[in-house]
Amino acid sequence: MKTAVRYYTRTGNTKKLAEAVAKVAGVEALPITEPLTEDIGTLFLASSVYAAGVAGDVKKFIANIDVQVGEVVNISTAAIIESTYAQVKSIVEINGLKMSEHEYHCRGQFTLMHRGRPNAKDLRDAAEFAKECLGQ
Repeated sequence: MKTAVRYYTRTGNTKKLAEAVAKVAGVEALPITEPLTEDIGTLFLASSVYAAGVAGDVKKFIANIDVQVGEVVNISTAAIIESTYAQVKSIVEINGLKMSEHEYHCRGQFTLMHRGRPNAKDLRDAAEFAKECLGQ
């Protein structure tokens, strides 16, 4: 089945991770403003934390998915919290979708914290994560 990569970013950090994953998957990383138009086996959903929560636009994207999705795989960046997994899982499941147990998370630069993140190693790790998820 097909794979899709969607991302939401305000700073560009999460877009970098989405692009690394998309390259491995052989698809284009698209912003969440681009709806899914066909059934997907794996949806890599990349987002980050803003004011300790998942952005409303991400919640709206998930709620508006109207195609079959085998599973949603969480990818996230954040300067302070360890992951968006629990928050995204809750939203995904409320909307009747299945959340993968797997996720990739790394620090993202915010003001002076975690300068240069995600870095080259983070991007390589994200690509390796995608390979594992896709059985490559």
